[in-house]
Amino acid sequence: MTGSTIGRVGYIGLGNMGAPMAERLLTRPGGLTVLDVVPEAMSPFTDKGAAAASSPAELAAGCDLVCVTVLDDAQVRDVVTGPDGLLATARPGTVVAVHSTISDTTAVELAAKCAEKGVDFVDAPVSGGAGGAKNGTLAVMVGATDDGFAKIEEPFGTFASLVVHAGPVGAGTRMKLARNLLHFIAFTAATEAQRLAEAAGIDITELGKVVRHTDAITGGAGSIMWRDTTSPLAEDDSWFPIFSRVRALGEKDLALALDLGDRLGVDLPLGARALSDLGPGLGVGTGEIAQTRSRKEHA
Repeated sequence: MTGSTIGRVGYIGLGNMGAPMAERLLTRPGGLTVLDVVPEAMSPFTDKGAAAASSPAELAAGCDLVCVTVLDDAQVRDVVTGPDGLLATARPGTVVAVHSTISDTTAVELAAKCAEKGVDFVDAPVSGGAGGAKNGTLAVMVGATDDGFAKIEEPFGTFASLVVHAGPVGAGTRMKLARNLLHFIAFTAATEAQRLAEAAGIDITELGKVVRHTDAITGGAGSIMWRDTTSPLAEDDSWFPIFSRVRALGEKDLALALDLGDRLGVDLPLGARALSDLGPGLGVGTGEIAQTRSRKEHA
């Protein structure tokens, strides 16, 4: 079974993310079977020709690929290995793809249990939100064997415009956790920036407009994520002058923001950490502005 020969797809979990992802599969050849603990959630799909199952076991019996988007590790385990779970009926060669963000250790554990039945388990968390799911523009980070990845590329392409093979089982989840670490640290930094702006008399809703506008142009934090290692850069590396300029601009602006915060009495701990860590994080070492501020603080 390859990606081009996967027939019927099953989808378990038709919530905020699962429903728009499953909807993209409705027009795919091969057919769709759905399952949700809320029977009414299945009606929009059965009205459009999908089949409905009453249990994971019933669903797995007729599907080549089963996508799972449920709440947490416990629910994923129950769906896969429970008394009426997928492994009760899944045929060898079936692929079980978990899109929920679970522990990477849970993914590895379940992959081993699936392998005993000849079933391919892939951890495939997604990024891009419900809007991305509806538009078919999600990013999917896949932990799988090479054979498992080959099977899911085509069907995943119905709801994603970027499908990345992150590595073996568990790697998809590890990549998602790193991605979300950045996401929520950025949210925290946004709240710090709002506090500074508010104290300075700035309309923070207008600031939000500027941030969304310019991030859409520059790519936000992702615009510096091009290196294939986090090790320090050699001075003859082609990235060294580029990231040295980024460091110089960043340290200048961070220092000015911290000075403003000092005058307004606004504590900016993330800003201070960013000033000291920006250059080393970019691989080009601490710049003069950060060194000067550090000397003053420790004088």
